Amino acid sequence: MSADHDHDHGHAPANFNRAFAIGIVLNIVFVAIEAFYGWRVNSLALLADAAHNLSDVAGLVLAWGGALASKLRPNPRHTYGWKRGTILAAFANALLLLMAMGALAWEAVGRLFSPEPLAGAEGVTIMVVAGIGIVINTATALLFMRGREHDLNIRGAFMHMAADAMVSAGVVVAGALTLWMGWVWLDPVVSLLIAGVILVGTASLFKQSLHMLFDGVPDSVDPQAVQACLAALPGVTRVHDLHIWAMGTSQIALTAHLVMPQGHANDAFLKHATDQLHDRFDITHVTLQVMQQAFTAPCAPPDV
Repeated sequence: MSADHDHDHGHAPANFNRAFAIGIVLNIVFVAIEAFYGWRVNSLALLADAAHNLSDVAGLVLAWGGALASKLRPNPRHTYGWKRGTILAAFANALLLLMAMGALAWEAVGRLFSPEPLAGAEGVTIMVVAGIGIVINTATALLFMRGREHDLNIRGAFMHMAADAMVSAGVVVAGALTLWMGWVWLDPVVSLLIAGVILVGTASLFKQSLHMLFDGVPDSVDPQAVQACLAALPGVTRVHDLHIWAMGTSQIALTAHLVMPQGHANDAFLKHATDQLHDRFDITHVTLQVMQQAFTAPCAPPDV
């Protein structure tokens, strides 16, 4: 048996500790501001949104916890460490977003049937506070923009904050038009549109994180191309028991059996194979078992 472990564990995700800390502090401050003014002008809308924004803090804490867990060292009982914490955090963030948007849609439908006209002073206060929300949520989302393409956990944090920036923008626009034109129906309609847009984006995050929780091949990797890459290695006549899965939201692992009748699997061969998998597919943890004859029963093919 020949194996090559851990080609490049230096390919770790960027450190977003500062971004998480700033985002959590900013959002706690905003929740306090929103709750205070909601109580002051007796606005149920602001108080409800303050409770919703508290879920943003929970989402950021979840994502940060997942990122920190992924950096814990492996031990004899957890040989891969806690990298899957980032996948769990992304999944939990998607659930939080889905529940928050479901609650927003429910409230919007209720207001369509029982519209609540805004008083001038109350409407202006709501718009100003929502404007502050746009700034804070956009600034927080920008903190995570750099990592959203390569780390599902960071993408979850980014989407959570970007979604709230959209909600706040909708509140400002709908509030202004309602005060100007008297369209009390506009606020719930805009809320439903925003919830629909966010639900579409969140469905992808939910699907991807659930897929990865069940050891699915990450979307960035074509398993057929990986199979062909291994089969094309010199001396390999057959590849079976190929498994590809996500160790976390930024690291991919692979195991495979290579049948090599001539048995020339030296270190140079293993290094070449590992380099190919890393450079072409960004697979960072590779284990290859080489045999001259296939003595193990291969796993069922993917289409069975």
